[in-house]
Amino acid sequence: MPSMAHDALVDLFKNRPSLGAELLSEALGVALPSYTEARLVSIDLTKVRPAEYRADVVVLLLDDDIPIWVLIVEVQLSIDPRKRYSWPDYSTGARATYCCPVGLLVVAPDPDVAAWCVEPIETGIPGFVLRPPVLGRTAVPVVTDPTEAARRPELAVLSAMAHGEGHLGAAIAAAVLPAVAGLDDDRARFYGDLVLNSLNEAARRALEAMMKGYEYQSEFAKKYVAEGEAKAMLTMLRARGIAVSDAARERILAEKDPKQVERWLEKAATAASIAEVIDELS
Repeated sequence: MPSMAHDALVDLFKNRPSLGAELLSEALGVALPSYTEARLVSIDLTKVRPAEYRADVVVLLLDDDIPIWVLIVEVQLSIDPRKRYSWPDYSTGARATYCCPVGLLVVAPDPDVAAWCVEPIETGIPGFVLRPPVLGRTAVPVVTDPTEAARRPELAVLSAMAHGEGHLGAAIAAAVLPAVAGLDDDRARFYGDLVLNSLNEAARRALEAMMKGYEYQSEFAKKYVAEGEAKAMLTMLRARGIAVSDAARERILAEKDPKQVERWLEKAATAASIAEVIDELS
């Protein structure tokens, strides 16, 4: 999952509290009890511990408001030997706090980090060996169905972040972007940025062709589309043998409104000189 910040991943699991349990069950095959609600609870599992001993996300699964299972979600982007001591601590602390069984899900996008995370943790107590379930990049479900993306947008965004650079990246993004457009403004912008930032250049070009006419929501997305159209316009002018001054080039590349750039691109297709296009700039 390239260019993916720790906090961005954590926010996905916070915004959909059931996401960790769903991935444990669907992607990793861990059997879970039947529950009616997944509720975020305090990440401070042991009151005497300092802040660095707080888990990333803690979700309580309830059945008719009765705690039946507590899930700790940890996002791990690098190898950290301290976690081999803190993860057992989190687990026993959560079990004591909520008086119910506890589960741990480690999200580790990097293959080397995932291989380290999955190693059994010997606690020294006979029979007490912690074997963390680890969600690596390849285990993240591929979501290309717009209906599924709309039902579980956080899972769909995670899918784009995990597989955006692959051959299905454009198809995933095409399913996700319309789904996130219906969310509140902050989440729509945030998720749109995460999705588009996960695509390589080939996937972006394919997405642009698939999503022609789609109204992008985030400033990041609008900037990306405008830049792509501006570069296409400059390439067209160069191929037609029309000279473009440095000032005109800078003005064109600086425009962030994709609709404005599209109007310039249409004009450039028939213009005899850059002056005919420049006259259209406002």
